[in-house]
Amino acid sequence: MEEEKYMRRCIQLAQNGLCSTAPNPMVGAVIVCDGRIIGEGYHVRCGEGHAEVNAIRSVKDPSLLRRSTIYVSLEPCSHYGKTPPCADLIIEKGIPRIVVGCQDPFSKVAGRGIQKLRDAGREVVVGVLEAECRHLIRRFITFHTHRRPYVTLKWAESADGYIDTLRDGGSPVVLSNPLTAMLVHKQRAEHSAILVGTRTALLDNPSLTVRPWYGRSPVRVVLDRNLSLPTSLHLFDGTVPTLVFTARQATSTHNVEYIQADYTRPLLPQIMETLYQRGLQSLLVEGGSQLLQSFIDSSLWDEAFVEKTPLMLHNGVSAPRMDSHFSYDTVQHFGHDVRHYYAERLCK
Repeated sequence: MEEEKYMRRCIQLAQNGLCSTAPNPMVGAVIVCDGRIIGEGYHVRCGEGHAEVNAIRSVKDPSLLRRSTIYVSLEPCSHYGKTPPCADLIIEKGIPRIVVGCQDPFSKVAGRGIQKLRDAGREVVVGVLEAECRHLIRRFITFHTHRRPYVTLKWAESADGYIDTLRDGGSPVVLSNPLTAMLVHKQRAEHSAILVGTRTALLDNPSLTVRPWYGRSPVRVVLDRNLSLPTSLHLFDGTVPTLVFTARQATSTHNVEYIQADYTRPLLPQIMETLYQRGLQSLLVEGGSQLLQSFIDSSLWDEAFVEKTPLMLHNGVSAPRMDSHFSYDTVQHFGHDVRHYYAERLCK
């Protein structure tokens, strides 16, 4: 179908904003006149022009807009935020027909943009490739409907199901190859925050930053119940905003904030609430095994990536266990199989 062809292009364009639009959603727009694309755009960065604005600006002959159709993966906004309402611009430019992929779950929009366009006499079609468009903004939807970050779990495991050797020091076993390790940095750039437990922070001394990839480093989150982690660790170097969840009182320093949590109650909901209140839309959990398993057992995850490596360890720290009823796709990246799980609670 022609409608689906243009909406697929919207989705393709929108994905260019993956590392830069949060907390806004990724959105793409295409303008078609007489069966030909005359303009297209996507939301590049939070606080800058939305997809519809960029698509309209790209049209060389604005007179064509009055007999064109604009395709947009997400309902045009109808409220004043950091930019004016896109629905108003579409009406102002006289575009007679609007095809929308999915309705915006954000409470300030939530159908109001569609209604505003219809009230202005425009033809509005809603729901073209709706499932695909909702999947595109799954982080945004989870944040606004479940009032928590979208949670991605990630780990690499040996062929016999271990993530590391049993150790009290030294360096972790390297299970990823250099290219799959680079993809880890890609995932970091795609998330708002990243979390590790106390033991991982102490034994691995990770920086949790984005290095051999383009993008911002996520906000670092670490658990340190008893303030046992030495401040000489990379996590406390002040280069990236860092949140430390502890049971004790502590004085925050530059870019390192201590948050007192109640460790006698379930900790994960407290973390989710704090990250939600700070507008952190997505969370990547990198370890260790016990922390990852706690997210799985609490059903507090949305997506998981498990890199299966050919190395045998024979003994060590057991990898987290996924319930057998969770389905997964297997994709090969640079010689390693990666199992990709979805919790399948989102786009329904």
